[in-house]
This record gives sequence, C-alpha cells and structure tokens, in this order.
Amino acid sequence: MSLTIEIKDAKGAKAGTFDLPAEIFDVQVNVPLIHQVVTAQLNAARAGTAKAKNRGEVSGGGKKPFKQKGTGRARQGSTRSPNQRHGGVAQGPVPRKYDERTPKKMIKAANCSCGFRKIIRNA
Repeated sequence: MSLTIEIKDAKGAKAGTFDLPAEIFDVQVNVPLIHQVVTAQLNAARAGTAKAKNRGEVSGGGKKPFKQKGTGRARQGSTRSPNQRHGGVAQGPVPRKYDERTPKKMIKAANCSCGFRKIIRNA
C-alpha cells in the first residue's frame, strides 16, 4: 500500500502527485516520544542564568544593628538577613543547566513520527 501526496508549487496550486512507498512510513505516531524530545530541546535552549544573592553575598551587614538587650525590639544580628529590607534572599534561584541528553535513536524516531503525522493529516 502506497501513500499518495499532492505536490504544490510556491503559490499553493497543485503541481502534481507523488506516491510514497509504505516501507518508508511504516511507523506508529508516538505522541509521548514527540513530547519528550520537544521538551528536551526547549529545555536545552534555556539560559539558566537566574541568580539571587543570599545573605553572605549581599554587601554590608557586618555590624550588629543595635544591642542585644534593653531595646524592646526583636534581636537582630545583621542588616542583610533575609527578613530585613535590602537583605539577601532565602533559598533564591541559582544558575543551573536544564539540558538533558536524548538518545539519537529517540530523536530520529520522533522526527519520523512527526513527519508521518504531518503527511497523514495533510493527505
């Protein structure tokens, strides 16, 4: 069984037909595999450069802001702690890599599956 597809010119008019042998597209459409490969490619394109300074990376804050006892206020040891204004961020983002290695056979199978799906939908 062969698959007949239409060939169109640059203007979109029908220019002819072409018969594809069934052996080329003897694959099943694997949507989860397509999703996995596309997600991996999109993740690999991410920069992953988000960064926030923690309390040790913020400049200043070495001196105790006020004495420990006798003020009636809550004790504080640094003006750069996360609960202070202009303080560091507690558990903020750090640079990381989002890429994951996808096997070449999986990429090839996903591309074949996408091509077959596109031909079936347009046929």
